[in-house]
Amino acid sequence: MKIDVLTLFPNMFTGILGESIIKRAIESNKVEISIHDIRAFTTDKHNRVDDYPFGGGEGMVLMPEPIYRAIESVRTKESLVIMLSPQGKVYNQKYAYKLSQRKHIILLCGHYEGFDERIRSMVDVEISVGDYIVTGGEIPSMILIDSVVRLIDGVIAKKSHENDSFNNNLLDYPDYTKPIDFMGQKVPDVLLSGHHKNIENWRKEQSLRRTMERRPDLLERDD
Repeated sequence: MKIDVLTLFPNMFTGILGESIIKRAIESNKVEISIHDIRAFTTDKHNRVDDYPFGGGEGMVLMPEPIYRAIESVRTKESLVIMLSPQGKVYNQKYAYKLSQRKHIILLCGHYEGFDERIRSMVDVEISVGDYIVTGGEIPSMILIDSVVRLIDGVIAKKSHENDSFNNNLLDYPDYTKPIDFMGQKVPDVLLSGHHKNIENWRKEQSLRRTMERRPDLLERDD
């Protein structure tokens, strides 16, 4: 898989690309991730990529021309261009699996007041990471990168993500490790029994119970 990120703040991605699972995925050639500075695609002598909104209002709006040039510099027939936007479809695990099957993803990070409306005609889909506002699209794009890369074949063990929360619209079951007794809180006996079928049944029950208690809305979903 190849991921291209279009951003005004490329240095923000240094940490996430140089640590943990994503770093290993890059080093093992499971994914190629490139960060592109949108300012490199402006023809303005002051490298401006935004201006005041017509009609007045607060903030600055990203211009369509540098965004268009940035997208076209990396777009191919296999590309899916994603705009990170609070107006987009709310992201979930099911969509993360779909994205992990793509060959090429382009992530467009907004900033300031937002995008010139005409930029929306240049993208394939808009994605929101939740019903709240952050300063720009950089952190949401990191969320997408992290959630997708870990699902690519060979990056982590398949069973590791098959049991994650939100698979089958359920939260994950509780996990325990040493010590067996921590300040009077003991590991459930079934996990120490060695009886794999009983353990599996207990985990399914706990997963369902936890979902009903904490996120009953997940059980009503049909996505």
